[in-house]
Amino acid sequence: MNLSAPNLWERVNVAHLGVLRELAEHGSVTAVARATGMSPSAVSQQLKLLQRRLGVVLVERAGRGVRLTDAGWALAGIATTVSTALAAAEADWQSYHGDVAGTVRLATFHSAGELLVPGLLDRLAAVPGIVVEIFDEDVAQDAFAALTADYDIVVAHRSDDVVAPTRPRIEVRPLLREPLDVALPLDHPLAGHARVTPRDVIDEDWIAPPPEFPIDRVLTAIAARAGSPVRVVRRTTHLPLMENLVARGYGIALLPRHTTRERAEGRLALVPLADIRAGRFIEALLRPDRSARRAVQVVLDALTAEGARYSA
Repeated sequence: MNLSAPNLWERVNVAHLGVLRELAEHGSVTAVARATGMSPSAVSQQLKLLQRRLGVVLVERAGRGVRLTDAGWALAGIATTVSTALAAAEADWQSYHGDVAGTVRLATFHSAGELLVPGLLDRLAAVPGIVVEIFDEDVAQDAFAALTADYDIVVAHRSDDVVAPTRPRIEVRPLLREPLDVALPLDHPLAGHARVTPRDVIDEDWIAPPPEFPIDRVLTAIAARAGSPVRVVRRTTHLPLMENLVARGYGIALLPRHTTRERAEGRLALVPLADIRAGRFIEALLRPDRSARRAVQVVLDALTAEGARYSA
């Protein structure tokens, strides 16, 4: 089948391409229906119509679901290019008219939202045409990329002791690096130290997030440096709970400096780690077709400016 431009554009429309692109992103007809607001049967009908018009098989059965064929993947890539170009054209048109408007769906994990969202909204107050819908998504660091199928901007984090992962078809905008400090009760013998080493704290009871979260990966590095396993007595993703438990003497924890500093005053001590690089990168992830939208660009620029307030 020849997928050259003249044949292609005579036979398909942008809406059909969009459904195929969503299938490539979400992986199932049911997920595409949920993301687009269509019924599963309507999604299936559009895919069948697209195949019929092109005369080529784009999806095939795989167990109880479907998967893209090689032709389907090729056309899904073209669909992304098309949607990105259309979004960029719309952005140019809005710039020409001096208009910036639209709804931007922003997903962020809890502590980054606490750190960045209030200032972001302050910055966007001068752009009333933009509506920011904010969603909580706190997942393992390798799971953030998949969220870009459902949101315009995804605020993600990863530990800075690993090489940045390859993320095909996803744009990455660095926001800030946040150091991780050891949180100790105020009456702890190490609370007054300028720094602590992995050996100083390895035998403590630790309160930590689940495995594969950035903070837990730094704990793994601490264990490797100290030559002894970390003893985790409680796990939670809720940083205020971790702070309360540390303050009451139920263990120590690694906590993000900028997020925790204000609440720590008079309650717990934050002590930097020596002999190990302990921190997390906070970054924005988004699909190219989403980043081309003018409203998304404005929100992303404001988010980047807010992140720049925190230097490490």
